[in-house]
Amino acid sequence: MNRREFVKNSSITAAAATVLPSSSLFAAAAADKVKVAMIGVGLRGQNHLSLLLKRADVELVAICDIDERMLNSAKTIINKSGKPMPKIFTGYDYAWKKLLETKGLQTVVIATPWEWHKEMIIKSLEAGLKYVATEVMLGITLQDHWDVVQAAEKHNAHVMMLENVCYRRDVLAALNMVREGVFGEIVHLQGGYQHDLREVKFNDGVKAYGGGVEFNEKGFSEARWRTNHSVHRNGDLYPTHGIGPVANCININRGNKFLKLNSFATKSRGLHNYIVANGGENHPNSKVNFRLGDIVTTTIDCANGETIILQHDTNLPRPYSLGFRVQGTKGLWMDLNKSIYVEGVSKPHQWDNQNSWMEKYDHPLWKKYGDDAQGAGHGGMDFFVIHAFIESVKRNVPTPLDVYDAAAWSAITPLSEQSIELGNETIDFPDFTSGKWMSRKPVFALNDDY
Repeated sequence: MNRREFVKNSSITAAAATVLPSSSLFAAAAADKVKVAMIGVGLRGQNHLSLLLKRADVELVAICDIDERMLNSAKTIINKSGKPMPKIFTGYDYAWKKLLETKGLQTVVIATPWEWHKEMIIKSLEAGLKYVATEVMLGITLQDHWDVVQAAEKHNAHVMMLENVCYRRDVLAALNMVREGVFGEIVHLQGGYQHDLREVKFNDGVKAYGGGVEFNEKGFSEARWRTNHSVHRNGDLYPTHGIGPVANCININRGNKFLKLNSFATKSRGLHNYIVANGGENHPNSKVNFRLGDIVTTTIDCANGETIILQHDTNLPRPYSLGFRVQGTKGLWMDLNKSIYVEGVSKPHQWDNQNSWMEKYDHPLWKKYGDDAQGAGHGGMDFFVIHAFIESVKRNVPTPLDVYDAAAWSAITPLSEQSIELGNETIDFPDFTSGKWMSRKPVFALNDDY
């Protein structure tokens, strides 16, 4: 399910708790349930909420949101699940701080607007929580990212960014192929966020998907906060869906690192044209000057000699694609044409349909939990990212995606802004691991359980 359909059909979240199959994973009684709280139960948070409620090894003890409509939707999901109603914190912007005082709380899942993530993560760690899950992004400024990393290190805690695309079925199969050497030595990768979000960015809850042109206080859901970033910022505002999967292919932060970055942005036309087409030239929002270029292209150089190209493209008419390309000395995978070419196996100069390759190299996680993931959001990959986090908490082990991953992937945004502001200057990429990348070993998706 793509993001537009998720927002458009928000009622699916209410049904998710009953759609997932009743397997032994969910039906078995758990001796020690993980006591979880949620900060933010908007449309994205409700997806996580449904998955958490389905698990027998989770006890939802508290939720927080300041939007009454979203709270009511969350309550409906909880009631349908048959689970007890958790404590509810609301009424003012910092009600979440009271939530962190909940007795016995073990972990928190954060699904709020980007600008709140840094403070909520750090305050959660200061409250004594050793595990924190957050939706993307990690912060706004580069200093935000350093602050979160240093807080996690100070408190010896685990911060996992819920980057679900890392668990997409074809992405994990491609990672499997990389590790099996199918593509040879990897030399170049591509990814991005290429997704027409104009209807999401201008969503008043009534006219959206048919010509809504409202945002900020008149907007609904993401339009109340996300669109404003396009007004004031120019950079790759959402890099993690694209960078996370390809970073795992070349062991970033674990034997490899990002070295340098530069970014270019096109002119900005898409959002203005959408407003004029759907609201008219006299609509107040037609006078808004959007700084965000319609397409932002970022190039990254890596310590082991690979290059990466990322593209952010959300303001023009186009079908959805993350634009993955994983290319090595023996061949490559491209998700746009769903094709693979492997020298000596494929017919010369002809693409293979990826299906047979993906079936052959299907990742053990999908073989084991594919049935459990049915009905979960975004084609099932939401199940895997929540499952990995909860299993890490239960086992008291590091999360497979850690705070260094979150910082490196999310920091692309402020670094790309800086590069564009400086006339597309190449920027040195900070090492959030402080040298530990040289000795750290790959761990992501190497455990068949999570």
